[in-house]
Amino acid sequence: MQRNQTKSQTMWSRSLPGVAAAVVFFLSTMALPAAAAVVEHTFVVSQMNMTHMCKEMLVTVVNGQLPGPTIEVTEGDSVAVHVVNKSPYNITIHWHGVKQRRNCWADGVPMITQRPILPNHNFTYRFNITGQEGTLWWHAHVSYLRGTLHGAFIIRPRHGSSPYPFPKPHREIPIIIGEWWAMDLTKAERDLTYYLADDDPSASTINGKLGDLYNCSGVAEDGYVLDVEPGKTYLLRVINAALFSEYYLKIAGHKFTVVAADANYVSPYTTDVIAIAPGETLDALVVADVAPGRYYMVASPNQAPKPDPQHPVFVTRATVQYNNKHNHSNNGDVPVAPEMPYQHDTMTSFYFHSNLTGLRHSQRPPVPAQVDERLFITLGLGSVCRKGDSCVRGDSNDSITVATMNNVSFQLPAATTPLLEAHYYNTSSMDDMLQELPGRPPMAFNFTDRALIPTGPKELRLEPTSKATVARRFRHGAVVEVVFQSTALWQSDSNPMHMHGHDMFVLARGLGNYDAARDVDRYNLVDPPLKNTVLTPRVGWVAVRFVADNPGVWFVHCHFDFHLTMGMAAVFIVEDGPTQDTSLPPPPTDYLTCGHNLVPDEFYLRSTKTEVPDKSGV
Repeated sequence: MQRNQTKSQTMWSRSLPGVAAAVVFFLSTMALPAAAAVVEHTFVVSQMNMTHMCKEMLVTVVNGQLPGPTIEVTEGDSVAVHVVNKSPYNITIHWHGVKQRRNCWADGVPMITQRPILPNHNFTYRFNITGQEGTLWWHAHVSYLRGTLHGAFIIRPRHGSSPYPFPKPHREIPIIIGEWWAMDLTKAERDLTYYLADDDPSASTINGKLGDLYNCSGVAEDGYVLDVEPGKTYLLRVINAALFSEYYLKIAGHKFTVVAADANYVSPYTTDVIAIAPGETLDALVVADVAPGRYYMVASPNQAPKPDPQHPVFVTRATVQYNNKHNHSNNGDVPVAPEMPYQHDTMTSFYFHSNLTGLRHSQRPPVPAQVDERLFITLGLGSVCRKGDSCVRGDSNDSITVATMNNVSFQLPAATTPLLEAHYYNTSSMDDMLQELPGRPPMAFNFTDRALIPTGPKELRLEPTSKATVARRFRHGAVVEVVFQSTALWQSDSNPMHMHGHDMFVLARGLGNYDAARDVDRYNLVDPPLKNTVLTPRVGWVAVRFVADNPGVWFVHCHFDFHLTMGMAAVFIVEDGPTQDTSLPPPPTDYLTCGHNLVPDEFYLRSTKTEVPDKSGV
């Protein structure tokens, strides 16, 4: 399929002249690389009091910071992060988007790849950064606690004095969109798990600050301020660390030129609005080229319209403030505000993600042409009975709402051994613990029928589901194509699907039901973007392709934390290849063992306070 030059490429050539020469230089010249380094950090996980909107909350943070510390490395470096758990919760840290080549042991998913770090225990994550550059992030992988345990992970190129395939920016600034919860995050998760309540955050944040739309007894909250100099170019490394919402981001009077997504370069795309879902990262250039003054940077969540359940929409804003050495802008001026998309406008997100294409260069892997295995995975809600196999469903208290992939809701097995360890040692219990993730849903229906959203006759026959530890095995090197199909069962949310250990080529997306006879012809096999988190559009689908070449046990899940908590997850197991270099090595010598950890109970992943039993005999 031949692709024409995109509109975004044309807009880029007008907005930043000389970029073509910069790209040619980037692709054709490389300076001698600097020596690789070992980058070490110590993460002390503890609790501290923070006050917002006149309410003091005990918050779990790393090193007393929210967001947590930024890790900055150069491609080729090694990383060692010493985690000291002084919190009352079991903790793991996931390095979101780091591929962990042949090092699944450091991926940081409790009871999938490791036992969690108990209160008053330590653990060191060690891994290499090879073949990646751009913006990623780290976060706790104990569900809701990632709302306060997160930070940026920045990988800079090793080559050349002009390291980027775009003009070198004057400054690089992480912009982390998050949420402020005026309640205990572990309680919010328990409420959702047992369908006791549907809690909401109290505010949105940019770089941990609520902004002046929120106040305490009439005094406005502090907002993040970005000082810029006229004429300078800034690289914003945007991360959505929120638990619940996709966000639109705008700066009044300014445009973004998106140059990377999920630590993969994209063809420069110029736009006045960014759409970013939980788990995604975007790198965008902003030129300070308008009249000096003060301008609001606004982050606003979107949500599906009724009859979907409606939640409060919390908008936050920072300030972009022009300064120079001789003339400071008037800080008393009221900043200019942008016009934001409507909260129920999900088409802006659809078009934004559809307009991203991969930047073609010599280091980019080709799109695999032949497919070895195809999966069609529906994403939706369902219910299981609280007791027994038969119950009243719908709005009844006899059943619990769960989230599913192909009508199965993920649950951990009742075992003391992480799945990765059982897989590596080929324990006989491995097959007993797992159920194969179906390659298709058990029943075909009109997946995007809006009549399925309210409880009623249509929905009731499709609601029953099951819980299991679902997994899918792939031989090493297999090319796998997955179509994720969002459904309208009880809600019509989009679904940001994150895959650990691999990047995915995003071949196409569409609205309505996927139809292979029609939609395969739309696949972009020339320059699709590479992503680790792919937004499946509301009542729509997305087709991805990846090479299963990283041996290990990898989690695949929705990055809306309410969906993850409810079970929208599965495990992809990639088998060893034929050589030592294509096989998973043994666990590190300091790998957490049974003697240092709890036997899992029903709240093992729920981050609840637990008493540590005597397991000296394990």
